[in-house]
Amino acid sequence: MEDQNKEQGMTFVVEEPEQQSAGHDQQMPDQENAPVAGMQGKSTGRVNIKGGLKKLMVRKWTFVKVWVLTFILACAYILPQPRYYNSQLMLVPESSTQDAGGSLSSLASSFGFNLGGMEGGDAFFPEIYPDVIGSNEFLVGLFDAKIETEDGSLKTDYYTYLTKHQKKSPYKKGWDAVRGTVKGWFSKPEPHAERADIDPNHLDVYHNGLVQMMNSNISCTVSKMTNVITISVQDQDPMVCTIIADTVRLKLQEFITDYRTKKARLDADYYQKLCDEAKAKYEKASQDYSDYCDRHTDIILQANISERDQLENELSNTLTAYNALTTQYQAAAAKIQERTPSFTLLQRASVPVKPAGPKRMIFVAVMLFLATFGTAAWIMRKELVKWF
Repeated sequence: MEDQNKEQGMTFVVEEPEQQSAGHDQQMPDQENAPVAGMQGKSTGRVNIKGGLKKLMVRKWTFVKVWVLTFILACAYILPQPRYYNSQLMLVPESSTQDAGGSLSSLASSFGFNLGGMEGGDAFFPEIYPDVIGSNEFLVGLFDAKIETEDGSLKTDYYTYLTKHQKKSPYKKGWDAVRGTVKGWFSKPEPHAERADIDPNHLDVYHNGLVQMMNSNISCTVSKMTNVITISVQDQDPMVCTIIADTVRLKLQEFITDYRTKKARLDADYYQKLCDEAKAKYEKASQDYSDYCDRHTDIILQANISERDQLENELSNTLTAYNALTTQYQAAAAKIQERTPSFTLLQRASVPVKPAGPKRMIFVAVMLFLATFGTAAWIMRKELVKWF
């Protein structure tokens, strides 16, 4: 039994290394094959550009169908859109007041800075001109501007032109009709004020939308380095946009002039009032003195002489006051002229020849590009999921 056990033990001892060696032999191929399998797995995640192009070439007729459909839909959308034109002008406001900053302001402007606070205490900087043009009061003031279309078929004011003579695409007309119908189910239409009753500070929904449209069509930019004002107007008629651009320029010049001369005009009006009062007092004193002298040609009594001297002194005082106020009034009037800015028109508003938009060819090209990209992504969707 012991011999058998020994034999069995020996057999166990001998067989156990064989199993371990066999297991070791089985593990070795796995370890050797592991990098290969990993490389194969990585190779499946690589972007196979050549294979992708072949797959896209197989589906070339799909691209042709998509291109034809996209071209038709893009043309059907963009062709009914009304064309619009753009007219712009450039001007520079000049003031006769001297720049207190001198060469420092010129040096700062060359680096894009504007030392406006040093310019004679003027708080109305060119940078706020766009805000002035975009204000409701300024835009409502353009309603009465007289316009004329390029073909001469329409002569009316700007308000009537915007409300009754604007072209719309059939898609926008349909959308406005549907939106108005749906909105009418839930609320009553709000009546808008008459033209004569329009309050710039309290606009209704209709006129607020009209003013917002004008604000988007009229733009103003100011160069920080040169203070050049550029006014641009967009409209469906080339002549109308030119007329409105020039009208905006005139109203802006009037606004700037009114602001910069307001203090001087108030002073001139005040001194004019004082002059009128002093003149009336002088004329009354002169009349009293003349009447007294006519009644007392032969003056003997000292009392009469004293009264005549008193009237003469009063006449002299009123004349002195009148002359002083007249001088001050003339100085105030000269101040108005001094504060009145002059405007140099660098570029006049000209009637545009070609429309500014919409860019139909560019729109169709962009739509075809997007359609091509989207179709390719849809065909390669499975590969894209694997790659990314």
